[in-house]
Amino acid sequence: MEALNLDMIGAGLIIIGAGFGLGKIGSAAMEGIARQPEAAGKIQTAMIIIAALLEGVAFAALFAV
Repeated sequence: MEALNLDMIGAGLIIIGAGFGLGKIGSAAMEGIARQPEAAGKIQTAMIIIAALLEGVAFAALFAV
């Protein structure tokens, strides 16, 4: 029972970290697009790929518990 609680805490921390990471990715992408509007397509593509990988880690943490 104790190990299950620690697993849930660990999964929660991973999900919280993923949330912060997604926020950081979004803010950095918006800042980059504001500075170089002509590179918006490349920045957006890279942001979506990184965000998808990060969400995959969060989902894996959820399903591992």
